[in-house]
Amino acid sequence: MREILGRRRRFRFRRSERAAQLGAALTCATQWKWPVLPGVGLAAGGRGCACPDPECVVPGAHPFDPVLLAATTDERMIRWWWTNRPDAPVLLATGAGAPCAISLPALAGARAIAALDAMGVRLGPVVATPTRWSLLVAPYSMERLGELLYSKDWVPSSLRFHSEGGYLVLPPSQTGKGQIRWERPPLGSAGPWLPDVEAVVDALVEASTSAPDGGSRLAY
Repeated sequence: MREILGRRRRFRFRRSERAAQLGAALTCATQWKWPVLPGVGLAAGGRGCACPDPECVVPGAHPFDPVLLAATTDERMIRWWWTNRPDAPVLLATGAGAPCAISLPALAGARAIAALDAMGVRLGPVVATPTRWSLLVAPYSMERLGELLYSKDWVPSSLRFHSEGGYLVLPPSQTGKGQIRWERPPLGSAGPWLPDVEAVVDALVEASTSAPDGGSRLAY
């Protein structure tokens, strides 16, 4: 009897977990108008990526079929995708009219958030993975980003920029690197507020160069 009850609990948990993936994708697409698509996911048994590359460096956490250009806000398409693949990670196609992001290694990301909070910088949603943290920002073009970085004498080398043509894995996805979660959850049902990329980059540069020992707070 205990074994049967245990199986039922695991089944209910698994069904709830799958519903959460679809719910997250629908919230992004229909409420916030963020284009999403399912990631490739993990192979059977959760061991390695489901893509053909046996040495995939981002297991489960990248587009494959459908490709990134298929990202959409269409509710019917999203329901079809996640009905057929309920465990698929939720991928946000960044740029154009969708949010962009600035990511850092996890430890540097935690330090950056603390430093920016102390500076009084208002942040938007922050996505945390076991290896990297991503600060979501308002959409920007590659041209605008290039001009911004060119104007700086120095930018932390640990920063990565996710803009048009890029993607970001969103909670509550599970990937080969671990569980994806919100370090700072999105606020506002009509669409989360997003800071401007210049404000965040300026604050990150200042936070990095203000280390008391003259080093960088945002190093790897």
